[in-house]
This record gives sequence, C-alpha cells and structure tokens, in this order.
Amino acid sequence: MRSKVRTIISSGLVAGTLDITAAILIYAGILHKTTAEKILQSIASGIFKKEAYTGGSEMTLVGLGLHFLIAFIFAWFYFKIFPYIPFFKINTLLSGISYGFFIWVVMNLLVLPIVFPVLPEKNLDFPLLLSILIVICCVGIPIAFITRKYYAKWY
Repeated sequence: MRSKVRTIISSGLVAGTLDITAAILIYAGILHKTTAEKILQSIASGIFKKEAYTGGSEMTLVGLGLHFLIAFIFAWFYFKIFPYIPFFKINTLLSGISYGFFIWVVMNLLVLPIVFPVLPEKNLDFPLLLSILIVICCVGIPIAFITRKYYAKWY
C-alpha cells in the first residue's frame, strides 16, 4: 500500500527528473541554446537574480533544488485536488495533459512575470509549443498517472 507522502514524493521526483532532463537534452544538447549549468542557474536567479550566474556550482545546486521544490508543490497540489475533480478519475491521460497545460500557464503567465518583471515577449511559435509539450509530457502526465495509482483503491 502506498502512502500519501510517498505518492507525492514519487510523482514530484519523476516529474522533476523528467522535466529537467528534457530541458537539458533539448535546449543544451540538441538545440545548443544554452548549457545545463545555465538552465539551473536561471532557476536560481528567480531568488538570487544576477548573482546566480556568478555563484558557480552552488547556484547550480540551488537551481536544481528549487526546480524539485516546484515539482513537489505541483505534485502535492494535484494530489490534494484529485478527489474533488471527477474528470481526473475518468481519463488519466487527458487529466495529465490538462494539468500539464495548467502548470505551464501558472509558471509562464503568473510566476515568471512576478519573479522576472521584464521577460521576452511570447509568440505562438515552435519554442513556445515545445515548452508546453515538455511540461505536459514530463510533468502533468506523470503526476496524473502516479497520483491515480494511489487513489485507484478508493473508487
């Protein structure tokens, strides 16, 4: 039997790992837009601003920690709302897709503009669609399936 905490930790770890791996593979490995270190430092810059880019490996680790903290928060939130949203129990895949899109909206239209008041303009183009797809596939869907497995014993 899985516990609530174990379910949240599992879904947060899986989602956080898949998301950061996809970001590094795609943006650093395939597209050569940045480096893994800069991706993680940019996460840390949400708190430490420009200092994050000069802080070395410490800031890289802080960025990784913040990334997983965010993944755990979204995993916890889905776990908490799951019993109250009937749609989540009907179709896990569509629930994961919709939750992934919700996460992208929250992060890109609420959190990032608050943390970084000056952001590049978003255009409906390949990079934007790729970022949405990564969050849906790597965060929303895994969280939905792992959480559903826990709740499957209740209905």
